[in-house]
Amino acid sequence: MKKERKSGVLMPIASLPGKYGIGTFGKESYAFVDRLSEAGQSCWQILPLGPTSYGDSPYQSFSTFAGNPYFIDPDILVSEGLLTEKEAKAYECANTGKIDYEMLYNTRFEMLKKAFGRFVPEKEKGYGRFCRQNRKWLDEYALYMAVKNTYGGASFTEWDAPLRKHDKKAVDIYKEKNSAEIEFFKFLQFKFLEQWMALKKHANYRGIKIIGDIPIYVSFDSADTWAGPKLFQLDEEGFPTAVAGCPPDGFSATGQLWGNPLYDWEYHKKTGYKWWTERIRHCFLLYDIVRIDHFRGFDEYYAIPYKDPTAEFGKWRKGPGYEIFKAIKDELGDLPMIAEDLGFLTDSVIRLVKRTGYPGMKVLQFAFDPREDSDYLPHNYEHNSVVYTGTHDNDTTVGWFKKLKAADRRMALSYLGRSNLKNNRDISWAFIRLAMGSVSDLCVIPMQDWLGLDSGARINTPSTLGGNWEWRMKEGAFSASLAGKMRKMTRLYAR
Repeated sequence: MKKERKSGVLMPIASLPGKYGIGTFGKESYAFVDRLSEAGQSCWQILPLGPTSYGDSPYQSFSTFAGNPYFIDPDILVSEGLLTEKEAKAYECANTGKIDYEMLYNTRFEMLKKAFGRFVPEKEKGYGRFCRQNRKWLDEYALYMAVKNTYGGASFTEWDAPLRKHDKKAVDIYKEKNSAEIEFFKFLQFKFLEQWMALKKHANYRGIKIIGDIPIYVSFDSADTWAGPKLFQLDEEGFPTAVAGCPPDGFSATGQLWGNPLYDWEYHKKTGYKWWTERIRHCFLLYDIVRIDHFRGFDEYYAIPYKDPTAEFGKWRKGPGYEIFKAIKDELGDLPMIAEDLGFLTDSVIRLVKRTGYPGMKVLQFAFDPREDSDYLPHNYEHNSVVYTGTHDNDTTVGWFKKLKAADRRMALSYLGRSNLKNNRDISWAFIRLAMGSVSDLCVIPMQDWLGLDSGARINTPSTLGGNWEWRMKEGAFSASLAGKMRKMTRLYAR
């Protein structure tokens, strides 16, 4: 019996169109889901949903469990009587094709505070249950964000010592004086989860599974680090002894300095990987399938001395290996996960991916080097894999193809059986067709490639600051006509 082949679209929530400066869980999201269904797609892959910090990256969040309040839809709050139409309208703005995070930071919480002012916890159905079921991470996160606001947004390392070091008396005094502020952050998480779960339910009803994306690491400036210092390689003052990143590669000559604290894997092992198990359990509340970013870090991780200006002088250290996945499986059972196994892979990483049974990733943009045969060329794929034209860290296919070296471009055209590609749509759809026709069980195409967009629609350029995570799709771009063409191709390749 043949295994069912599927296809999906990579599209961040933040990049959806709408009238509030960023994609939300409102009607535009529901319309996007309906279009995906019309287009014959089975999956919607999104980026991490956590609250973003400095730099606006969804991979640097204030909490690995919490959700981004920017996604809460004002119109839904109006329907619940928590905002008036006039109040919501005051925060509308034109969709310029870019997300203005500074504007959101300066205005969105002001609006949400108005909604919170009308929120009566005792009368809100499900709020008490939500707080009880999520007590551990929710209490830590709400307290962290409240204290952080008190200190003008500063990281916990800049707080006064009693709060920074969890002095019980200082924490209790703070809670008593700032209970409303703490409750506000719980309210945001309640509304986030309520709206997201309704959208996910609609997606599942329309036959769309949600592929979530979780970073392997958490942000240093996060409730996770502050509340759980034993989980990480920190010194007595709470600073990292080394931080995460990647060595020099094709993306950057000096490597990628992420700055995340590294895990104390010996401590995690002693606890039976309990924190990780709870993290994955929470992920499968939010998503149907989970993509684990930087999977090779579980085999070996790159440790960069703290305060080094680049990632050039880090060292590889041994990770937990298969043990962590066995612990998760023993507790939660077999779960559908995707291993982000991109980059230079050692034999031990390859063995780890195979042992877990998780599908790895294949990216067409990495395939075309005339000097050697590549694992990223479709004739080398295996069924248990997920193929992409590109990811959020790549240029769009149009932008990438136009910047290819002449020899690489000639090889790509030869592989496609084409002498030339006429225009942007022809470029992107030629590579979409190549991915769709591969043997990979799942094919995921970024929305920008379906739209045939150039480098102006790129999501992220690794190792750069500014201008990332900002792209938004224009209203009406995902048309019924485009959905019909997507469905036709999807059916052609039996996905």
